[in-house]
Amino acid sequence: MRFSGKVALVTGSAMGIGREIAYRLASEGASTVLFDLSDKVFETAEEIRKLGVKVLAFKGDVTNKQDVEKAVSETLKNFGKIDILVNNAGIYPFKPFLEMTEEEWDKVMNVNVKGTFYFTKAVAPIMVKNNYGRIINISSIAAIVGFPALTHYCASKAAIVGFTRALALELARFNITVNAVAPGPIETPGTKAIITPQALEATVKAIPVGRMGLPSDIAAVVAFLASDEASFITGALIVADGGYTAQ
Repeated sequence: MRFSGKVALVTGSAMGIGREIAYRLASEGASTVLFDLSDKVFETAEEIRKLGVKVLAFKGDVTNKQDVEKAVSETLKNFGKIDILVNNAGIYPFKPFLEMTEEEWDKVMNVNVKGTFYFTKAVAPIMVKNNYGRIINISSIAAIVGFPALTHYCASKAAIVGFTRALALELARFNITVNAVAPGPIETPGTKAIITPQALEATVKAIPVGRMGLPSDIAAVVAFLASDEASFITGALIVADGGYTAQ
């Protein structure tokens, strides 16, 4: 129960990695706040509530400043603080660069980067006031290596790493750590919907540990970074990819 008495807010938490992160933090005692564009966020909230912790769920858009500020405001009304912020919400639509429109570029950058900015901007002052905080941003190995038809996604995830490192320096004196996690290939409902069996087999062959990652693999890293055990780690990018980028 490392997070008993703590309040954690996780974006993009209706399903996949975000859902697993929220569930993991709640299973260790955190009062948990879910934020997602999908109605499934309420189903996830009901599942997490069975753990015996307090849960709030908001349907909203991370690119909408009013949605973000409302969620943070309501969280404060209910819990009085926010100790842990996990910026997980993100999209990865495949599109060759030569066919990519400005609108498609902007959409990925807005969700993945501006959404992270909006939530961090709203939550950081609360953490500064309380002289405590853990901010974990979900980046990707796409910040380290390139992937065709994902130039906008790769650029956005690299931006998250730069944001993390710079913000860590600014907030360190307030007892706030800021770190990023770079997942490798993860088996989620999203990846299952877009990857063919042949592509899945090829991907697994490219991973030294011999399997796809699971959302729980990423949730475990986030839980560590959110804990007091990681109080000396800030400005770091933790890669969890089964050795994919080590080759």
